[in-house]
Amino acid sequence: MAFIQYLTFDGIALPLPDSYEVQMDDVEADSGGETEAGTVQRDVVRLGVVSIPVSFSVSAKWLQIMTEFKQKEKISVGYFDAETLAVKTAEMYVDGFKASLVKDTSRKGLWKISFTLLEF
Repeated sequence: MAFIQYLTFDGIALPLPDSYEVQMDDVEADSGGETEAGTVQRDVVRLGVVSIPVSFSVSAKWLQIMTEFKQKEKISVGYFDAETLAVKTAEMYVDGFKASLVKDTSRKGLWKISFTLLEF
């Protein structure tokens, strides 16, 4: 049985993630809020902006590749959308990149990395 390819960065297939979550948030203007009458007014600027918190257990080689993507201003990300059960593509960037050594090995260690992909 083949695994689903959850993420690709600029056409490069990434390893299977330890955790993967697709979140869709609405972007609201500052003009929204509660009125004097007590009703809520929403001024939605964009619907369904995607953010994907993800974590991986990777080798030093993949740590280096992921760090290079972190440095990029924008990445073409192919991601598995849990809502449509299909792969979608979006321009995203990496935020909150964290890397920690899990175990020292003869091949420069096993690393746990986590970050959030945010859609432009």
